Amino acid sequence: MSLSTIITEAGVQTDRYHTGVSDQQAALLQFNQCHVTWLVTYAEVSAHPRHAQRAEEMSIFPRISLKPEVTDFLRNVFLNKEVLAAVGHQEAESRFQKLLTCLSHPPSYTCVRASTHLAPLEEIQHKLEEELKKQMCNSSAEEISVQILPHPRIPDVLLLPVDGPRPVKQLGSEVVVGAQCGSAVLRGAHVFAPGIVASPKYMKAGDVVSVFSDLEGRCTRGATSFEGKRVFVGNGVAQMDRSRIFCTGEPPKGIGVQMVEPLYQSPSFDGVLPSLAFLQNLPSIVVGHVLGPRPGERILDMCAAPGGKTCHIAALMEDQGEVVALDRIRNKIDRILQNAQTLHLRSIKAFCFNSTQAVSSDPAQETEGPPFPPESFDRVLLDAPCSGLGQRPNMGSTWSLKEICSYQPLQRKLFHAAVRLLKKGGVLVYSTCTVTLAENEEQVAWALDTFPCLTLQPQEPHIGAGGMLGAGLSPEQLRLLQRFSPELSWDQTGTDRAAPLPCRADRDTIGFFIAKFLKN
Repeated sequence: MSLSTIITEAGVQTDRYHTGVSDQQAALLQFNQCHVTWLVTYAEVSAHPRHAQRAEEMSIFPRISLKPEVTDFLRNVFLNKEVLAAVGHQEAESRFQKLLTCLSHPPSYTCVRASTHLAPLEEIQHKLEEELKKQMCNSSAEEISVQILPHPRIPDVLLLPVDGPRPVKQLGSEVVVGAQCGSAVLRGAHVFAPGIVASPKYMKAGDVVSVFSDLEGRCTRGATSFEGKRVFVGNGVAQMDRSRIFCTGEPPKGIGVQMVEPLYQSPSFDGVLPSLAFLQNLPSIVVGHVLGPRPGERILDMCAAPGGKTCHIAALMEDQGEVVALDRIRNKIDRILQNAQTLHLRSIKAFCFNSTQAVSSDPAQETEGPPFPPESFDRVLLDAPCSGLGQRPNMGSTWSLKEICSYQPLQRKLFHAAVRLLKKGGVLVYSTCTVTLAENEEQVAWALDTFPCLTLQPQEPHIGAGGMLGAGLSPEQLRLLQRFSPELSWDQTGTDRAAPLPCRADRDTIGFFIAKFLKN
């Protein structure tokens, strides 16, 4: 799932900066420059207080809020027998506590995929610097420098440091938003009106407010206050009256709170070089390169929405060949086609279809769209629906263990279709944005046992860690896998922000998994 998808579905708006700052906003900024206080972190009780305290000492936010049954499930994953035998109980428990903590915090940078099929990286970098300078100068009287760095190993990636956590003073007037909305604010978003669940009784447009995220989803919509488990994410200015936000008629649209002082400051990319700069998590960009598309090939993206990886594949093919994108939801197909048009890509064909049924029962069938005859594609990307437990920041999830564990059967149905649709000698890449063994390494072990025609292949680039112990895979097989594990670099100062950005970027990512297979 792309950054833009998370932000949109959370009920927020990515347009951070607008021309003009009101006197009230300016006063707020000046006030906080003179009166600085650090955010008080939320203290959690843990069955392992020593490790919990160590993780909390370096954090701004509490560990991700999960149902106890889900926390116990994940602990058993990260403290499985193979891991305990390799690193010992203390180190395994420490890694697990670090995982829970780092998941609630955003990465220390914003990752942009540059459209190098349209212009050289250096040209895009220069244009982006100029655009962001204009944007930031509109919101500040000071001369602002913009740091944009190319990734040292991935030729179409630009990295921008995130300023945070910043010392921001909490105010008396409070707005509460849902956890997903709060997480999106930490990635550079304003608060969209549907994301607001509580506000002061007499809140009017123009009021300066502090924004809090409801971690457990317990705040009643329309409340005037909330004392449950929550965290502060920054200050902003209300753009609507309370009566409009909680009206009984048609749900309100647009920005509800414009963030003026977020804890984590990121530039807005709303309308900035839309055809040249695409917001995407680093591991999601790595997936396209690992797939290795070549001009003239026919490639299938089985679960394609919102189309970030689809468009990247087409760009890597120099828009020569055919990229078929499938997704079950109609409006998501429209989003894929919109992204393709914005990025000037004409090799993409998108269809609303259930990929588990994408193989035709008639091998002689010749149609443009699904279902397709067996062995129709040179390469297949199965970026599978998953529990999404690797997304960052994610301060809270109300999912049950049953919901978390519901994806493995679907992923296997999709795997069956993927292998059948892949040509002999073709490449299949399987990826998820979650951290469980059941959806990652265990799926690889199952696939190798179920499909003797599949063999694991080396990945390029390989900038993440190897696979995780616990699924019975050999050391060589684990080395061929790529698991992005941010908890492995989470130290006493959080992720080591003193290190140069290109050096820490590969470690400070979302949780993600990639496996590459060859069909013999």
